[in-house]
Amino acid sequence: MRIAVAGGSGLIGSALVPLLREDGHEVLRLVRRTPRTADEHRWDPQHRRIDPALLRDVDAVVNLAGTPIRPRPFTAGYKQQLIDSRVDATSTLSEGLAAAAAADPGRPRVLLNASAVGYYGDTGDRPVDESAPPGTDFLATVCDRWEAATAPAEAAGVRVVKLRTGLVLGRGAMLTKVLGLVFGLGLGGRMGSGHQYWPWISLDDEVGAIRFLLTSAVSGPVNLTAPGPVTNAEFARVLASVLHRPAVLPVPAVAISLGLGEFGRTSVLAGQRAVPEVLSDAGYSFTHTELAPALRAALGR
Repeated sequence: MRIAVAGGSGLIGSALVPLLREDGHEVLRLVRRTPRTADEHRWDPQHRRIDPALLRDVDAVVNLAGTPIRPRPFTAGYKQQLIDSRVDATSTLSEGLAAAAAADPGRPRVLLNASAVGYYGDTGDRPVDESAPPGTDFLATVCDRWEAATAPAEAAGVRVVKLRTGLVLGRGAMLTKVLGLVFGLGLGGRMGSGHQYWPWISLDDEVGAIRFLLTSAVSGPVNLTAPGPVTNAEFARVLASVLHRPAVLPVPAVAISLGLGEFGRTSVLAGQRAVPEVLSDAGYSFTHTELAPALRAALGR
């Protein structure tokens, strides 16, 4: 396959691109700067610009582009950046694929577009599969608009897969680095009540699932999460065990809320007990189904 990847320099993209090439695919990397290598091609998602010829003979697009969500207060400007970077990139690629499909309607095409389990909002301890409705908080709204921007491609007959990713555990992942440092110093513990679910997935499975979905018949939303989501308290206990440290210093909910504001309330103190029903039904075989081995791999233990 000839595959265009947007957001290829991030955590997931950096792991995905070389493996796609090992699989025998030709990979085009979409970049916003001046291209430095033959496989790089410039686009301008902020202004919704991409060379129409670029996507004409592409079989698949993997869109991972978007401003990273960091543990910082959600200011008005930052919120707008999070929305615009995702909607603009997705709209640009979706409309480009729709134009390519109109020019060559007989060619099968697929768009694998990033999203997140934040789509569901805070769901408490209720198991959540892909049929669940969107939540109402800010991150749920971002995901809803993000996914809606794939509509032009879908209407043009492109197979669209919406990758609702959980917390990715891998070397270099922000979550792994921050919590690895804190817990490694013996300063870790549950956050808030610890009852909120943290739907995790190993980087190996995140990338493996994307490779699987490129050639499967699946379309629509897909939860990219491990089969066994755990509570924050359990996550803290397992991480401490992997690092051979105690987990006896809980962080009060009020401190998280005061320090991180809306981000803390929606991303740390809230959660989703998301399960990968579509992915499992399609026959994907997970590398990591248990949290401890996934954390050991992510931490190099």
